[in-house]
Amino acid sequence: MPNRSRVRALAAAQLANSVGDGAYYVTSALYFTRVVGLSPTRIGLALTVAWAVGAVAGVPLGAVADRRGPRGASVLLALGTAAAVLSFLVIRSYVAFLVAVVGYAVAQCGLAAARQALLAGLVDAGERTGVLARLQSTLNAGLAVGAGVGGLALQHDTPTGYLVVFALDGAGFVVCALLLLRLPAVAPAPVRTAKEPRLAVLRDRPYAAVTLLNAVLLLRMPLLSLAVPLWIVSHTAAPGWLVSALFVLNTLGVMAFQVRMARGVDGLSAATRTVRRSGVVMLASCAVFAASAAGGLGPWGAAAVLVAASVLQLVGEMQQSAGSWQLAFALAPAHQVGQYQGFFGTGVPLARTVGPLVLTALLITWGVPGWLVLGAVFLAAGAALGPVARWAEGARPAPTAARPAAAVR
Repeated sequence: MPNRSRVRALAAAQLANSVGDGAYYVTSALYFTRVVGLSPTRIGLALTVAWAVGAVAGVPLGAVADRRGPRGASVLLALGTAAAVLSFLVIRSYVAFLVAVVGYAVAQCGLAAARQALLAGLVDAGERTGVLARLQSTLNAGLAVGAGVGGLALQHDTPTGYLVVFALDGAGFVVCALLLLRLPAVAPAPVRTAKEPRLAVLRDRPYAAVTLLNAVLLLRMPLLSLAVPLWIVSHTAAPGWLVSALFVLNTLGVMAFQVRMARGVDGLSAATRTVRRSGVVMLASCAVFAASAAGGLGPWGAAAVLVAASVLQLVGEMQQSAGSWQLAFALAPAHQVGQYQGFFGTGVPLARTVGPLVLTALLITWGVPGWLVLGAVFLAAGAALGPVARWAEGARPAPTAARPAAAVR
């Protein structure tokens, strides 16, 4: 299978599951509260537990993908995710819901690690960041389409409509598994030596430091979905519908410009430079968000300031994504990509778990000074990633039996 066909197959698999996910994300909370009868507090607790377990499971599942082959692991984990989603069709109790969402989170985190390892085996090192940018654009397109489908279910607000959404999401992961199965099989990693730890990434302190700094930068994830909407309605004169407009702006912006933003990010130096720039841009974005609370702006003036801040946030987000993708691959041993990607991926659930508490305390409670503190945190984390990444690069062991992109059968 030519390289271009491999990338298209990976993108098609991404699109297949992201459309269903987009519909699921906008409808699941209402389904489980209105139809199943669970309280929002219990749903939130279950999701927190589920993503915590999933984050821990990502590393060993990534290691399994290394040892057994990432294509087979990706297919099985995609089918596992489908099974978890389809189980929502019959769930009517809290215990069953908790078990299902834990299974969903574990399979999703494992699938993310396995697919990264599969990509590393199928795509040359210099092309991976560009391919990931295409996949991210595809992901956003799928989520946007899925959100529209979910909106139809919300408009009708019937149990049948919600169940159709879950069936669509489960079917999407089945299609994803079938598309991944069409890809060439990547050879498993060499057999682990007696002296090599089973989960070497857990002993790699420099890589852990890179992962932690990246998790700090990922606090931008709950920024647009949680903090900015609350900020708009509580601290500015801007109209409430602007929340939806800014979300659409971000989604379309990533779709249109993420690939272009990732061009030239093909090495460690370029990656750290891009992340450092993202910290500067995020500081500017936070300062402009803070300015939207200034008196005398009026609804349209505040809206214009918020749009400007959101555009800066979009640029910083795309820069951070491109740089972090390159760092995650460049600092991982070639025969342990799965477990290293699984560990690096823990930054996402960590940011989603800690972020809401940190951001609401800083921005909604503290106000304008909180935005400036948050911007300084982004700036410091982006600047620190450079020296920490160089430390991680210097601490890497000499390469052993690396798995080249051509090692497929």
